[in-house]
This record gives sequence, structure tokens and C-alpha cells, in this order.
Amino acid sequence: MWTLKGASNALKDVSSLFIANFAPSSANRNPEIEAAVIKATNHNNSRVDYRSAQLLFAWIRVSGHYIRPVMSALTTRMEKTRSWTVALKGLMLLHGVFTCKVPAVQKIGRLPFDLSNFKDRKPNMFQQEAFIRSYYTYLNKKSAFMMKHSDDRKEGTLRRGIKERPKQWTMMQHLAWLENLQGLLDMLLEIKPQGEKMKNVLVLEAMNCIMLEIYDIYSRICNGIAAVLVRLYSIGKTEAGMAFSILQKASTQAEVLSRYIDFCRDFGVTKASESPKIVHIRKDDIQQLEQIINRASSPQKAEQLIPSEEDKPTMPVEDSVVIKKPET
Repeated sequence: MWTLKGASNALKDVSSLFIANFAPSSANRNPEIEAAVIKATNHNNSRVDYRSAQLLFAWIRVSGHYIRPVMSALTTRMEKTRSWTVALKGLMLLHGVFTCKVPAVQKIGRLPFDLSNFKDRKPNMFQQEAFIRSYYTYLNKKSAFMMKHSDDRKEGTLRRGIKERPKQWTMMQHLAWLENLQGLLDMLLEIKPQGEKMKNVLVLEAMNCIMLEIYDIYSRICNGIAAVLVRLYSIGKTEAGMAFSILQKASTQAEVLSRYIDFCRDFGVTKASESPKIVHIRKDDIQQLEQIINRASSPQKAEQLIPSEEDKPTMPVEDSVVIKKPET
């Protein structure tokens, strides 16, 4: 039975490759790219075709013009499939595309395909379907976020979408950026395999991608909060309120993230075992910060707003993640 199923799936991939080879070339279609997308998103759930994926990434890095045929081929593949294996490989491929540092990737915006209601052709695949939907929801949100912030590049305020904040930002812009990152982290933590049936090569590889994304987003949140703490004594009442909410959420997310990493480690996700220590913000620090916010929010003289060295809130160094300094 399994042999027949595997043969049937392999035949589908071969048929798709045959059709792609005879597809006419245009700005949105490239037979070689279509073939690489099909190979990278094949029906085999026991292996990942890294070679085809890397070939696509190389094309995109050579020229941003290749993003159009890549996204066109991937959209066609995702819209037709009712296989969770193909859908997951497609999402992993898209996740890899996002790491290609070319301006065209920042311009994708909302994804051209929709897997928010994905259903596998086989019954009782609820766990796999939920995994696909949550992964898709995150990537769709991230793509829109990157496009929103890449628009600021036209005014010279942002360099790499989600990757870097601008050199010069108002405190309000900086806090809004942090809130968006925290929202993305919440979505990432919703991507979670359930049940032993999902413990296979493909899902574990997808979770490795998720873990790396989590470390990246969380480190940027930590860097952002550190920058807020440095400037906290000089901000206004509205900004102070936002900063306090962000710090409270960061404290909650640190707890949730710690449990998530423990779960992934027990599940067998390799990258979970390589996780740095997570920043846990102490209640005393939050209370201390609240006192400084109250002072910053009241009409006092400038010198009264500046806290002493003892009053300044700090991130606990002994439990902190290893964070790279953003490029300037």
C-alpha cells in the first residue's frame, strides 16, 4: 500500500516536471525555475531537496528579477496541492527566499496564495493541517511587515525591512517596530507540532527553521528594549506607556519562549538544543521602570528626570541571550 502511494506521488511530480519543461518562457515563467520549485516541493516526506532550494536562492541573489518567476511557480504549486508534505516544503522554500538579502524580496507583500484554510486530501490529518496553517499565517504576516517597512527605505529610514531598524527613528517609531516584532514572535510560538505522528525528517527540519527565526526575532526585541531603556528618562508620557507595555509583554514572552524551547528540545528539534539563555526580566526591574516612567510622565525639570546610576533599569546580563550589534 505504501509503495503504491509513493509511486503515485512520484508520478505526480514527474508529470509536473514534464509539463514545466514545455512551458513557454516569459517574465513570470521560467521552465528551469519551475522545475527547481517542483523538485524542492516534491511529495517525498522522508527527505528535503536542499540542492534545488539552494539553486533557487542563488538565482534570486544574482538578480531580484528572478523573484517573479520563483513566486509564480511556487504560487501555482501551492494553489493546486492538497498534500501537507508539498505545502510544508513550499512554506520552507518561501522562508528561505525571505533570507535572500535583495530588495525584491522586501516587496513581495501579502502572499499571492492562501493556505489559511488548508485541507489535506486524506482524512484525519488535523495536526498536519494546523501546522501548515500556523506556519503560513506567520510567513504571510512577516512578508507584509517587510514590505511595510521597506517602503520607508524610499525616504532613507530603513535598510533591511525586518532585519534592521533605521539609524534615525523617533521613539514612537521605535516602539511601534518593537510591538510588531513581539506580534511576530507570538505567531512563531503558535507553530507547534502535535503528536508523535508528526515527528519525521520534514517536520523536524521545518522546526529548525522556526527555531532560527525565533532566535533572530527575539534577539532584535532584546536589542530594541535595551535601546529604549537607555533613552527612557527623556521620553514623553505616551511613549513611556508604550515602553512599559512592551517590557511587560517581553517578560511574559520570555516565560512562554522558555517553555516552547523545552518542548522543542524534548520533541527532538536539533536547534532547540543550541538555544542561548533567555532574558528573564525581574519584577523588581519592572517596578523600578514604572517609577522612572512616572517621573518621566510628570512635568518636572529636565535634571529631575535623569535617574541615578542605581535607578537605571538594566537587562540581567547573566541570563541574557548573545546578541549581535546591529550594523550601522
